[in-house]
Amino acid sequence: MKTFLLISLTVIASIILLANLGPMIMLLISVVVAYYGVKQFILANTTGKKVGWGIVILIGVSMSLSNIPALIGVVALVVLYYSYKKYQEEKERQDYLEWDKL
Repeated sequence: MKTFLLISLTVIASIILLANLGPMIMLLISVVVAYYGVKQFILANTTGKKVGWGIVILIGVSMSLSNIPALIGVVALVVLYYSYKKYQEEKERQDYLEWDKL
């Protein structure tokens, strides 16, 4: 019964992950833009460049904050990871029990 529930949780998490794949890609792009902006902001020497890179940082952060469906997809990815680990743990435990029966 535990295996059935684990597999059904995995299927549901996979469907949610696939449904939110587009927003997750956009979240990745916005985080990369914000990260690049921060790196360039630190390296900028003039005030004009710092203001320009500050605007780029604000654009990247606002894009990432507006992607709430992507956060749901990230949560589904974490659930998928932990259910996979739990399934492997359960499978390992079953193999161990079968070995003891010999």
